[in-house]
Amino acid sequence: MSNLEKGNPKLINAWAFYDWANSVYSLVIATAVFPIYYEAITSKNDGIVTFLGTEFHNSTLLSYSLSFSFLIVAFLSPILSGIADYTGNKKRFMQFFCYLGSLSVMALFFFNNVENLWIGIVFTILASIGFWGSIVFYNSYLPEIALPEQQDRVSAKGFIFGYAGSILLLAFNLVMIMKPDLFGITDSTLPARISFLMVGIWWMSFAQVTFYYLPNKLINNKSEKGFVFKGINELKLVLQSLKKLTSLKQFLTAFFLYSIGVQTIILLAGIYGKKELGIETNKLIITILLIQVIAIFGAFVFARISERIGNIKTLKLTIAIWGIICFAAYLLDAHNKYIDIQFYTLGGVIGMVLGAIQSLSRSTYSKLLPETEDHATYFSFFDVTEKIAIVLGTFIFGFVGSVTDSLRNSIFILAIFFLLGYIVLSFMKKNELVSK
Repeated sequence: MSNLEKGNPKLINAWAFYDWANSVYSLVIATAVFPIYYEAITSKNDGIVTFLGTEFHNSTLLSYSLSFSFLIVAFLSPILSGIADYTGNKKRFMQFFCYLGSLSVMALFFFNNVENLWIGIVFTILASIGFWGSIVFYNSYLPEIALPEQQDRVSAKGFIFGYAGSILLLAFNLVMIMKPDLFGITDSTLPARISFLMVGIWWMSFAQVTFYYLPNKLINNKSEKGFVFKGINELKLVLQSLKKLTSLKQFLTAFFLYSIGVQTIILLAGIYGKKELGIETNKLIITILLIQVIAIFGAFVFARISERIGNIKTLKLTIAIWGIICFAAYLLDAHNKYIDIQFYTLGGVIGMVLGAIQSLSRSTYSKLLPETEDHATYFSFFDVTEKIAIVLGTFIFGFVGSVTDSLRNSIFILAIFFLLGYIVLSFMKKNELVSK
């Protein structure tokens, strides 16, 4: 496809459409159906499972497997991003990880009992690597396809597309899980497993729209000889430049701290609701669906708020709300007769700030970047920061839950990281692009 100019609506829509394609993974696999399905499959024997000859609590094993996947992505992404910037082949890297993730999700169809637990764990790890690996390169396109004044709205548009697409598929999956007889299904594991298959097909198929329009060769280097080492050298130059970019360093520090809480809650809220609060599977999925619907509205509203009061003040507002969410979740009582309504309400509040904090984080970072052509390398720092935060967050969640035998304590500790993130943002100097 011929290159479209920066700021072109068709190019922007094509970029945002990858959120439509991949968000079904983050919703159905990472957040809603798979964690709940995994908990149900592994709940026998008091949730104790054996993997690689070692016994784990089922929720701890899932937390550790996610931590491992993010550790791999954190290690690979800066090297791959440096190579992609130098060779101009970032779209090819994005395609590779997209296909790795979507095929791995399809493989989860064969995880139907605790005896083949390895299928669930191994392909959960590979799917996570595929998803987050592709996001490294996807995010790095933002400053190249949108003008600075467009980036808040464009970033929000991507998340809105993602929520809309994932809601459609999850709604269908929910009907299939709740009413399997309508589809002539008698195997209790089959509806969830068909959902996994559909996610992989959806992700791979709709991604073709993005791949058709996004340019591949953005930078014309004289030679690609020794490009692996040159990519690593580019990474070193970016590391050195960060020492002089005070605002960018402070933002990344705050982003790291609050991402520990945000991403861990997104990934493990389903298990918390199922295991700690005893919420029924159908109600859990309905809550997560509710979160996505409200998140569309939230991303739109907070993008407008940021235009009025600035990115930093808006981010601080969302972080404060996230901290309150943690304390509220900690105080929920599984024996309260209104627990379902309370859980739905909490889900609604999460929805309001979920898309907002993700969208604003991406666009704020993009605005703070210096003038450069190495966007993939710079965005790899953003993604590595997030991945290391997830490694730490999921590990803490699983470890504290294992030691104290209560996921409630895990949620409480996450609130501390929101507080620290808020404090760091408060010390950021005024910047005309992100402050008012």
